[in-house]
Amino acid sequence: MSDVTIRKRASALGAEVVGLDLREELTEDVVRRLRAAWLEHIVLVFRGQDLTHEQHIAFSRRFGALDDHDSIPKFRHPDHAEILLVTNFENTGKRLAVGRQWHSDLSTTTRPAMGSLLYCQEAPSAGGDTMFANMYRAWETLTPAFRSMLEGRFALHDMTVAKETRSRRSAEELADIRRRNPPVLQPVARVHDETGRPALYVAEMTSMVLEGMTEEESAPILRFLYEHSVVPENVYRHRWQPGDLLMWDNRCAIHIALGDYGDDERRMMYRTTLLGAPSGRLAEAA
Repeated sequence: MSDVTIRKRASALGAEVVGLDLREELTEDVVRRLRAAWLEHIVLVFRGQDLTHEQHIAFSRRFGALDDHDSIPKFRHPDHAEILLVTNFENTGKRLAVGRQWHSDLSTTTRPAMGSLLYCQEAPSAGGDTMFANMYRAWETLTPAFRSMLEGRFALHDMTVAKETRSRRSAEELADIRRRNPPVLQPVARVHDETGRPALYVAEMTSMVLEGMTEEESAPILRFLYEHSVVPENVYRHRWQPGDLLMWDNRCAIHIALGDYGDDERRMMYRTTLLGAPSGRLAEAA
């Protein structure tokens, strides 16, 4: 990896790894250096890759065990359970809206994602970017008084409250989603299991109420936290090209997929998901 360069892409988070072909067998030293860069920059960008599903899976496994996406089977690849289809079209050709609110992958489970590795096969001619926000910074830039109010508090995460889920699912489908993904209480300040740093862990797609408060009481606090997290100086915006692979840390970042492209344009990507450490608890067990 002596000829590999890591270049920052934004001040808050994000770096590009230049000079590495992910189809090649990587040494343990290279993997260690990539992991260190990932922990430092939160989002790593690998451009100009040409990966099969098997190569994508093999590279991802160098960083941990992979989820089989049993909690969201509708979008699981039919031949590779480790691959999640991230596309704006169903197999029927029906247009989908995917990931268009800020979120952290699998926060609605008790083993939320450690990381995600998203590979771009097809991107719109313009638009369709993904934005990422640094949640270490979001926590650290709250006032001490506000942090004191939130420390030790939990927020309820529910997959069925996402706008895009409610807008296109029947009552029966929503009930099945809730059965597969019962609401989970997650810490508002999640301590990263590798760096030991706390990160704000709420997002507009799934966080609906603060434990011990009503929805009415929680709403203005959560809205402030959402807006505080994604101020421009806290964000990296990635403009996709086919052959891009992005690797991000869900323990300290949230992201959003933008839908600013035409209805006739395709956005086809594949995601592997690194299993994270246990976090939170089922709301029913609280």
